[in-house]
Amino acid sequence: MAQQADPPATGAATTLDQVQVTGIRESMQSSINKKRDDTVISDVLSAEDIGDLPAPSLADAIETLTGAASTRDKTGASEISIRGLGAFLSSTNFNGREITNGSGDRSVNFNMFPAELINTVAIYKTQRADIIEGGVAGTIGLETVKPLEYGKRSVQMDLRGSWAEYDKKYKDDDGIGYRGTASYIDQFEFSNGGKLGVSLGIQRLEGSDPEESITSGSTWYACDGRVNVANANCTEPGAAAIAAGTPYYLVPSSRIYRLKQERNDRQSEFAAVQWRPNDVVEVNVDVEHTDRNWYENRSDLSLSNTRRGIVDRQVDDNGVVRALSGSTSIDSTSNRYWRNEEYTGGGLNLIVRPSPAWELSTDLSYSHTRRVDNERATRLRANQRDTANAIVPGISSGTTGYVNYDWAWQGEVPSVYLDPAFDPGNWDAYTGAARVTSSETENDHQIRAGRFDASFMPEDGFFTRIKGGLRASQADYTLRDNTLVTDYDQRIAGDKASIIAANRGCRTAFPQKDFMDAASGNTISEWAYFDPMCLYQSFRGTSDSLLDPSMQDPNNVDITEKTRSLYLLGEFASEWFGLPVTGNLGVRWVKTDVRSEGVRTGLTVVDNGDGTIRLQPTGDFTTQTFKAGNDKLLPSVNASFELRDDLLLRVAGYRAMSRPDISALGAGRTINVNGDASFGNLADALDDISASGNPAAQPLMSWNGDLSLEWYPNPDTLLAAAVYWKQFNGGTATALVDETYTLNGQSVTVPVRQQVTTDEDSTLTGMELSATHRFSYLPQPFDGMGFKVSYNYADSDYETQDSRLGEQLASDGSVIPAIVSPAGLSGFSRHVLSGSLYWDVGPFNIQAIAKFRSKYYQDFTGNTAQQNRYYDDNTSVDLRARYRVNKNLSLSLELMNITNEPRVAYQPSYGNFREVVSYGRRAFFGVRYKF
Repeated sequence: MAQQADPPATGAATTLDQVQVTGIRESMQSSINKKRDDTVISDVLSAEDIGDLPAPSLADAIETLTGAASTRDKTGASEISIRGLGAFLSSTNFNGREITNGSGDRSVNFNMFPAELINTVAIYKTQRADIIEGGVAGTIGLETVKPLEYGKRSVQMDLRGSWAEYDKKYKDDDGIGYRGTASYIDQFEFSNGGKLGVSLGIQRLEGSDPEESITSGSTWYACDGRVNVANANCTEPGAAAIAAGTPYYLVPSSRIYRLKQERNDRQSEFAAVQWRPNDVVEVNVDVEHTDRNWYENRSDLSLSNTRRGIVDRQVDDNGVVRALSGSTSIDSTSNRYWRNEEYTGGGLNLIVRPSPAWELSTDLSYSHTRRVDNERATRLRANQRDTANAIVPGISSGTTGYVNYDWAWQGEVPSVYLDPAFDPGNWDAYTGAARVTSSETENDHQIRAGRFDASFMPEDGFFTRIKGGLRASQADYTLRDNTLVTDYDQRIAGDKASIIAANRGCRTAFPQKDFMDAASGNTISEWAYFDPMCLYQSFRGTSDSLLDPSMQDPNNVDITEKTRSLYLLGEFASEWFGLPVTGNLGVRWVKTDVRSEGVRTGLTVVDNGDGTIRLQPTGDFTTQTFKAGNDKLLPSVNASFELRDDLLLRVAGYRAMSRPDISALGAGRTINVNGDASFGNLADALDDISASGNPAAQPLMSWNGDLSLEWYPNPDTLLAAAVYWKQFNGGTATALVDETYTLNGQSVTVPVRQQVTTDEDSTLTGMELSATHRFSYLPQPFDGMGFKVSYNYADSDYETQDSRLGEQLASDGSVIPAIVSPAGLSGFSRHVLSGSLYWDVGPFNIQAIAKFRSKYYQDFTGNTAQQNRYYDDNTSVDLRARYRVNKNLSLSLELMNITNEPRVAYQPSYGNFREVVSYGRRAFFGVRYKF
């Protein structure tokens, strides 16, 4: 029985209930506290409860941190750049471990991870010796909740509906999507003093991702501005002639109008167990799994040969075309595309604390991503004769029909005016050269790793903690590309009959209304549409791919990357210059070994009998293995000076590294062979060889310095300013590397275009400013208002040359001049600005978030042959609101991309139109109930 408490004595102090901070203010305060306590320069986003990160996706949440910017697409933010640097210069860990992805690069597709299952997101902008290497720009850390630290039982269910604005443009719209999340966290205590915590979560979502665009082929040509070629492709004068003053203009291989109707579903699960049998031992086990499917119906209207017959050009001094006239073939291409991407990861962590001074930790982890892309594509080309063998108006004579057109770039997108006699929506016109393609591409990436760490805390002295450890990991990556292409020639009676039968049997009304209506300048709103799978089955007689599973491809990649690392770190607390100082200093040694297998196509030399030769594939393949490696030393020091109780000065110096994309370490060679072409010698026949990668590519290294001043006047306010400097040691360039090939007993040495690592130095300098404040001194209810704003500026002289039109290193050491200007670092934006304004009013809170990043260059993952691509300035505005009905029930509303700003791209130089992509606005509305 409880004892009766004595009444308090008169005049005794009364203990007041603690004021509980909730809502957006709670998240802001938690972020301020974690930033202040960290031993490196960082920014942190944390939520007290699972699912409380203020964003619908992880990438959207990370974007709100100072200096972070994303590559945005139809599903919102995706890959993240830190301090204006590209995603490939950052590393990401999940519960302290490396994670894989399905893109062949080292960035992370954050859309694979539900924000509701993540509790803390941090960006570490300086390095520390015990952080896994790999981030010149910084490291992004994701953490799930630890159930014992969480300390309370929670059962939570969250259901959200999703709406995509452009979905309503489709006659067969997908309607409202949904996202449902359930989680359970609990703790148990045993009679022997042991404790056990469990955390379980699951999420299921389905949604629509419509998209529309006007785009271009990814291969660009520099054409001779002095010459008109009436019935053929433009002539290319070459880099030397252009450098000598020959006028030129830039044109792509094609111009494309594209609509996409997409739908995706995702199921994710996570589980964590935290067990402390006593005060000495702790065991943590966690498992994460995500299975994501993405389905797409695509239709393209393509001006498929836009180098042909170009006249009446208007060109500026940089080769950018403002207007021209030409003659092109016209294609209607129908695609059915689907992707499955599955991620499985987790680990076992054992911590032993034999005494208050010692801590030993062992961690074993596994991460695996498998992405499989399947495509069924069918092309129908407009022809001079229609399905009834009548002349098609507006198409010139020839084996392949051509349509005259005018192209003028005066609005947001270029205006294309086809010969008015030709109707692109006339199904009967598409009876020309048909092509049916089936393909399957598999990316498989797994990392197995183990680490051991030991920590000792001395009783006195300069160092408060001394840590050391070792880590070993093996990353295995394979890319399998299998493609089957079948061409149908309308000049052959049987093929012509197949084309006409497919055309007539698969016609479908154009599925979208108001195509690209928001873009000024657009002149084409629909075209002849054919059902993708109907066309494919009509030609192939089946929906199966008919691919040979044993088929090898020179683009295939097979890589094993082994990493070994050691580190030693000391954390210190002392007094320097009369000021309290804390920090750490250490060194990390990293050794990397790469083994790469590449496929070579078997060729035979055929004598034409007239003094010329030609090459023919034998159908055989050989495999060659290449090995390479490197080892690097990464010292680091971080120090924080307490100028006052509320004022910190941080300094940091360190060396960092970022490895090349793992897919870029491939060793394949693609030899483009035209069996009908004749050559005078073997060297001419082997003149077109490209490399799929370079196993010997070195990591990008940098020396770095950071200086930060942070003011914490109260729990709701932070003012911070930082300056930083990076010197990059090494860069990338396109080189013509001599390689020797032997065919039919003949040996010849030919140049092969390959990406190589140079020893050039370049620098980056930058600054960032951030402020967080709540207007607590205003009268109610305005005392619940607050804001956060951050700005990052950086400048760099790093150069990335265009792979076709940029500067190249000849095999004799000479330099072939560039036609177009080089780009900078991939993902580098000079300006990144984000700001949010929030208002907590009792149970209601609302937050408006605006994000801006200036133009940037974005490379193509794993494809070193692709040319430089730039994205224009982009601004996005989101709105989020939540109402807590009671302590258990809350309602939410999120509006994304309110300004509906399209994504604009240029290629191969900034300002030269490549594409405009538009996604529309999105909304999420939900209900959450917590037991």
